Amino acid sequence: MLKEELNLKEKLNRYLAQIKDPDTAAMANARARLDDLAKPPGSLGKLEEIAVKLAGISGGMVYDTSKRCVIIMSSDNGVVEEGVASAPQSVTYIQTLNFTKGITGAAVIAKQFNTDLIIVDVGINADVNHPQIKNKKIRKGTWNIARREAMTYDEALRAILAGIETAVEAAKSGYKIIGAGEMGIGNTTTSSAVLCALTGISAEQAAGKGAGLDDQAYQKKIKVIKTALEINKPDSGDPVDVLAKVGGFDIAALAGVYIGCAVMGIPAVIDGFISMAAALAAYRLNPAVKNSMFASHASFEQGYAHASKALGLEPPLNLDMRLGEGSGCPIMFAVMDAACAVIRDMGTFAQADIGADYLDKVKDGDNFTVNK
Repeated sequence: MLKEELNLKEKLNRYLAQIKDPDTAAMANARARLDDLAKPPGSLGKLEEIAVKLAGISGGMVYDTSKRCVIIMSSDNGVVEEGVASAPQSVTYIQTLNFTKGITGAAVIAKQFNTDLIIVDVGINADVNHPQIKNKKIRKGTWNIARREAMTYDEALRAILAGIETAVEAAKSGYKIIGAGEMGIGNTTTSSAVLCALTGISAEQAAGKGAGLDDQAYQKKIKVIKTALEINKPDSGDPVDVLAKVGGFDIAALAGVYIGCAVMGIPAVIDGFISMAAALAAYRLNPAVKNSMFASHASFEQGYAHASKALGLEPPLNLDMRLGEGSGCPIMFAVMDAACAVIRDMGTFAQADIGADYLDKVKDGDNFTVNK
C-alpha cells in the first residue's frame, strides 16, 4: 500500500475509532417514560422504538429534529457503457442542477417537510461550477466495472472521507438529523455488485430493473454484474476494496456520510436501495455505525430486502418507492417528529387521571398477539 493510501486509511480509522456506543441509561429512561404514558404498553410500536433509539444517540429524553437535511452525492459510473441504464449518462448532471432549482422529486418532498438539501459533486462526468453544489469531485466518473476496477483503493478512501467530512460539516453547522441520497445513472448496477460482494447473494437476487429496463437489458445487467465480480474479485472482508473494485464514488461517499453522522452523534436516515448498500458497507467498516442509522422505506428494488436483512434494519414505511435521490428521508423525518412528539408531549397515567393497576396483568407476557 502506498504511503498516501496508508495516511488516508489511518485517517479513516481515526474517524471509525471515535464512534461511541449508545447511552443505555438514556434509553432505559426513555422506555420507562413511554411505559408510563396513558396508552397500552408498546401500542405505538415503531414510534416508541424510534424514540428510544434517539435517546440512545443524544443521551437525553427528547431529540431535536427541527433542523434537518438530505445530503445528495452525485457521481457518474463508467459501467453505463455496457447499456445497463435506461437513461443517458447526461441525466446525472442535469438532475444535479435540477436539485438546486427545487424541481426534482426529492427536492419537492424535502421542501414539504422543512428539509434542506446539501448537494455534492463527487464524480459527475462534467465540469460543475455552481454555488449550491459542493465540489468534492474525485474524478469525472468511475471506470467501467465490466472491464476493470471502478476506482483505485486510494480514490475509494478519498470518497469515503469526502462523505465523512460533508456530514461532519453539516453537523457543525447545526443540522441535527441527516438523510442520505444519491444521483448517478447506472448506480443500481454498482450497488447490486457491492451487495453481491458483501453478502454473497447472486446477481439475480441483487439486481432489479432500475429506472425501467426492458427484459433484454435487465439480463445484460445481470451478466455485467457477474462479469464485474469475476474479473475484479472484490475482497468481501474489506469494504473499501469492495467499493473500489465494483462500487461508485456516490456509494463510497454515502458510506462516509453514515460514518460522519455516527462520529458526530446524530441520526442518519437511509433512503432506498443504493443508500442501503452504502449503509451496509459502512456497517462492515464498524458495526457501531448502525446505532445511529434509521431505515426509512422499503425500496421497490428487489436487492433492498437482502441489504436490509444483512444490515438488520427493518424499514417502517412501504410506499413502493424506487426513485432514490434521498426522497424517502424527509418522509421518515416526519415519522421521527411524531416519535419525538409522543415522548415529549403525551400525558402519563397520573396526568390523565387513569389508574394503571390494570396494566400489571397486561404487561405480564405478550397479551397482544393473536394466534401466537
